[in-house]
Amino acid sequence: MVCWVRTLLFISVLVPAFVECRIRHYHFNVVVKNATKLCSTKPIVTVNGKFPGPRLYAREGDNVLVRLTNHVQYNVTIHWHGVRQLRTGWSDGPAYITQCPVQPGQNFLYNFTLTGQRGTLLWHAHISWLRTTVHGAIVILPKKGVPYPFPKPYKEKVIVLGEWWKADTEAVVNQATQTGLPPNISDAHTINGHPGPVPNCSSDGISIGPYTIRVPFDHNCKNRNFLRSVNADAYTLHVETGKTYLLRVINAAVNDELFFKIANHNLTVVEVDACYTKPYETDTLFLGPGQTTTALLKADQGIGKYLIAISPFMDTVVAVDNLTGIGYLRYNHTLAFTPTTFVAIPAVNATPVTSVFSDSLRSLNSKQYPANVPLTIDHSLFFTIGVGINPCATCFNGSRAVAAINNVSFVMPTTAILQAHYYGINGVFTDDFPAKPAIPFNYTGTPPSVVQTMNGTKVYRLAYNSTVQLVIQGNTIIAPESHPTHLHGSNFFVVGRGVGNFDPEKDPLKFNLVDPVERNTVSVPTAGWTAIRFRADNPGVWFFHCHLEVHTTWGLKMAFLVENGKGPNESIEPPPTDLPKC
Repeated sequence: MVCWVRTLLFISVLVPAFVECRIRHYHFNVVVKNATKLCSTKPIVTVNGKFPGPRLYAREGDNVLVRLTNHVQYNVTIHWHGVRQLRTGWSDGPAYITQCPVQPGQNFLYNFTLTGQRGTLLWHAHISWLRTTVHGAIVILPKKGVPYPFPKPYKEKVIVLGEWWKADTEAVVNQATQTGLPPNISDAHTINGHPGPVPNCSSDGISIGPYTIRVPFDHNCKNRNFLRSVNADAYTLHVETGKTYLLRVINAAVNDELFFKIANHNLTVVEVDACYTKPYETDTLFLGPGQTTTALLKADQGIGKYLIAISPFMDTVVAVDNLTGIGYLRYNHTLAFTPTTFVAIPAVNATPVTSVFSDSLRSLNSKQYPANVPLTIDHSLFFTIGVGINPCATCFNGSRAVAAINNVSFVMPTTAILQAHYYGINGVFTDDFPAKPAIPFNYTGTPPSVVQTMNGTKVYRLAYNSTVQLVIQGNTIIAPESHPTHLHGSNFFVVGRGVGNFDPEKDPLKFNLVDPVERNTVSVPTAGWTAIRFRADNPGVWFFHCHLEVHTTWGLKMAFLVENGKGPNESIEPPPTDLPKC
């Protein structure tokens, strides 16, 4: 037997093409690196010294092993955003939910298998605000020999959108926590780590038609020609005339929902959140933090240079970084100093653009990739989400901003909930998270006079393989706002959405139960609602939270506890021996 194994190994070395690698090894070293943006330099936390971090490539069905070693002063965890982690919740990554953080000088091996998934996802730190610079792309290719369900592109390009602060973001969030006030907004938006042209690093606006692109502007320039030559720290997408490219666009921003546009070019969406969609052609992508959109781009315009713009969406009174991130699409053989073709960006409060985009997405729902929407429901949940004000004796003005689900502001424990559940440790959490608000009110009308929330570390318990319908209702307490919400451990189907209060009698009649888009993160419209359905077929503890980091920090989060089913194949795996200790 030993000789036979050795013979197979010898043959595999001689004929590597016949052997498909099923285990992907990565080493993530968390280190500090100095970075210069917007004419200022600061130390940032990175993986392997890169911003954005290294791309993780694998195929559907592969086993991925990532050795994380922490060389910085902060505790660190990594979340593999959108990876289902079937029975491997120990590797999901949210600090104090599924694991204790990796402490300075320590390491941990993340071990998971990419089961039944293919497409674009992301990884990011999941403790404090470290994901500002600790993030990167996950590209899951189909199994070998399995084609895309759309025309094969000439090349693929990964585009990661982000935010940049001149200040240390850990200091930003710590100051906000101490004062009880909202944190300072970011100073720029980035495309693959680049904010775009920054002559003199001063700020002004460029008017283009009825819109304004907010970019750093040189007051000494008499026209827009500076964009022709100022390409320092700007991302450039190089294309060849007549070719089709697959763009894997990822919103890794911390607090901003973003529009993405390329001048004079349409995009055909074919996948979101690693789930194939029916082709949808548009000139504008809309992504909330944590969302991904994969789209085909045809290089069908004249040779030249075309502006790529990412701009924020905010349709309420909440402050937002309104600077536009700038990049370029450049055709091969474009001459130097060729004028740039500009693009009209959506207004910052362009709600109709977001609604059209969201409503146009449909699951592919083919024989090979069906939309298995739960048609019968075991748990019908109603979560109202928003912000509030709690008293704080040590805070500025004697109060602090908080956020809540069903009026419960989540309190992070000091022992990971999954560990407490697995080992039967009492006193870490309770399983009495409310299925609906204790006191119903007019959620999108005049807010109640009392805006204080209750605190708790509460989970909602689900039996294995039970089905869930969750209506997420935004409210207008303090200020209405769009909330991109993310569920760990499962995808879900977005069966409905609307503005105003959800009507339990009329609105379900309009649900799409045939081909609703499948996602892991969805934006709940400002003063509106979104309805999702999913099957709880993954035992473990799964975080559910707003993916605006400011709201997560304030407590807009909870967790689902999915019980084991029958036998080992329906039960969570035992914890790894190197699981970090708190």
